[in-house]
Amino acid sequence: MKLKYPVNLHKGATAFYVLALMFLYGNYSAGAWVYLALHGSYGFLWLLKNQIFPDKQWEQPVSMGYAVFVFSVLGLYWIAPWILITQNKIPTPAIMGAAVTLNMFGVMLHFSSDAQKYFTLKYKPGLITEGFFSRCRNTNYLGELMIYSGFAMLSMSWIGFIGIVAFFIGAFIPNMLKKDKSLSRYAEFEGYKVKSGLLLPKLF
Repeated sequence: MKLKYPVNLHKGATAFYVLALMFLYGNYSAGAWVYLALHGSYGFLWLLKNQIFPDKQWEQPVSMGYAVFVFSVLGLYWIAPWILITQNKIPTPAIMGAAVTLNMFGVMLHFSSDAQKYFTLKYKPGLITEGFFSRCRNTNYLGELMIYSGFAMLSMSWIGFIGIVAFFIGAFIPNMLKKDKSLSRYAEFEGYKVKSGLLLPKLF
């Protein structure tokens, strides 16, 4: 059992989960459709990304019990659509517009930086200090934070942010610090660290 299996299952199942909620609660509002379009398409794009430029961290073997745990924890991301649909929340046009904007920028940063990392390391292993990583050392995490913040906004509730906050504290921050520690083996890392931000781009 590889770690990617429960992750990919959750990503691919999201669209069907949201559709099931819409059907069961008879909620076909604009907010519900926008959420389905954003989170559902993101899940399918993730599966496509996994085929074209997979991340090796998802290839590590795990036990069946841990795989079930991972899938369950990822379920925190399903709180936002649950609130939106079951409580018949009505996002304003401004919120829906902001959510779509965050999602578009987030997907671009997340997927594009992952693609740069995958193909750069495939042909030229070493420290990446150009392109999406020139001013930010974790552009992919920044993009993912934007994506799920956009989803959470549509729930019109602070509870919808539980998933992204939990993952930011429990996974994103530890992984970013672990990455910095690993990259510190390169002589040029200290200079790169000065001109780049851990999560937000350092512009000056």
